[in-house]
Amino acid sequence: MDEQEFKQRTKQLALRVIKLVSSLPKNTVSEVIGKQLIRSGTSVGANYRAACRARSTADLIAKLRIVEEEEADECLYWMELIVEAKLVDVANLRSIMSETNEILAMTVASIKTLIAKNPTANRK
Repeated sequence: MDEQEFKQRTKQLALRVIKLVSSLPKNTVSEVIGKQLIRSGTSVGANYRAACRARSTADLIAKLRIVEEEEADECLYWMELIVEAKLVDVANLRSIMSETNEILAMTVASIKTLIAKNPTANRK
């Protein structure tokens, strides 16, 4: 998958997250979790785009780690809470959670490849 395809895929994830949050029940819990999910779910693509403009391999690795740890994984956390709090049936989230896991796995694989090819770049 090339850079443009991955940018599009992360943007589609953001749009799906927006749609999911819009469908949550209208209550305080859903509102709080929904805001967190919107932040992390839309930041996956935004931070990936920032990574594409990295100035060095070390910078790229650092920015991809943000996509991994602070956004994609966090997005999964909020979706898990939505399921466990029974705000939405798990069947309605399987596809988006699977897509988020795939994006996370590809990001981790990219980080590992970059580190293997540039061992000194991991020091940032």
